[in-house]
Amino acid sequence: MPVSWIAASFLLSALVTWLSIRYAYHRNLIDQPGQRRLHSVPTPRGGGIGIVVACAMFFVLPLSGIYPGMTGAAAAMLFGLAIVAAIGWWDDHFGLGVVERLAVHVVAASALAFALLGHDGFAAAAVFAFAIVWSINLHNFMDGVDGILGAQALFAFAVLGCFGSHYARPEFALPVWAAAAAVLGFLPFNFPHARVFMGDVGSGALGFLIAAAAGVALDLGLLEPAQALVLVSAFAIDATCTLVSRMLRGRRWYSAHCEHLYQWLARRMSHLRVVLLYAAWNLLVVVPSLFILECSTDGYDAAITSGVYALGLALWLLGKRWCLRRVKSRHA
Repeated sequence: MPVSWIAASFLLSALVTWLSIRYAYHRNLIDQPGQRRLHSVPTPRGGGIGIVVACAMFFVLPLSGIYPGMTGAAAAMLFGLAIVAAIGWWDDHFGLGVVERLAVHVVAASALAFALLGHDGFAAAAVFAFAIVWSINLHNFMDGVDGILGAQALFAFAVLGCFGSHYARPEFALPVWAAAAAVLGFLPFNFPHARVFMGDVGSGALGFLIAAAAGVALDLGLLEPAQALVLVSAFAIDATCTLVSRMLRGRRWYSAHCEHLYQWLARRMSHLRVVLLYAAWNLLVVVPSLFILECSTDGYDAAITSGVYALGLALWLLGKRWCLRRVKSRHA
C-alpha cells in the first residue's frame, strides 16, 4: 500500500502537469522572454497545478489520521492550500496586485498556524503564521530557474520524510514521501530544460506545503525550530538578503526584479549549474548541520543555526561580488 500510494502521487502529478501544458497553450498562458526573465524561448506556465492536486490527495488528506475528523489542522491545511493555489492560479491567468495576494496568504497562514500551534499560545502561532507567509513568498521569489524550486522542495520533503521514518511515525512519513513524489512527477517537465513553468499556482502552494509539513513535524516533536530554519536556509538566505539589500538601497522592494543571487548566477552560467550549486549547499552544509543539531544539546542550537546563516550570508556576498566582477570585466 505505501509504495502504491507514493507511486500514485507521482503519476497523478505527472498526468495533471502534462494536461496543464495542453491547457496553457489553449489559453495562451505563455511566458515570453524579456529583460527580467531568464529563459530565451516562450514557455507555458501553470504546471505546478499537478503538484497541488497530487499533494491535496496524497499529502494533506492523509494527515487527517494525525488530526482526526478534519476539524482542526488538517482542515486548515486543506483550506490554506486551496486558497493559496487559487490566488496563484488567478494571478497566472489575469495578474493580481501585491496586496490582494498577500491578504490571501495571511488568511491561509493564520488559519493553519492557529489550528496547528494555537495550543502553544498566541505568540507561537503568530510567529508561525508570519513564517508561513514568508515561506509562500520566498519560494515564489526563488522560482526563476529551471528546476531550482522543484529540486529544493524535493530535498525538503525528503528530509522531513527521513525524520518521520527515523522516529517511526509512518502516518507522517508516508504523506511527506508522497509530497516528494508529487514534486518528482513534475520535475521532468521543468528540468533540466523547462517545457512548462510551475507558475504562481505551484510556487506559492509549495511554499505553503513546506511550511505546513515543517509545522506538523514541530507539533509532533520530530523537528526542532533550529532544524526547520537550517532546512530552508538555501532559499531563506538568498531571498532575505536580497530583500534587505533592496530595502537598504531604497528600491521598491515589493516590485518584481532580477536581483537574487541565483538570478545573477544564471546570467553567468547554465541553469543546471545554478541548481547544482544550491543542491551542493543542501548536501554539504544543511545535511551535516541537521545531523549535528540532532545529536547536540539544546544549548548549541542557536550557535549552529547562526553559523549556518552567517556562512550563507558570506557566500551570498561573495557570489554577488563575483558576478559583478564578471559583468565589469565583460564591459571593460
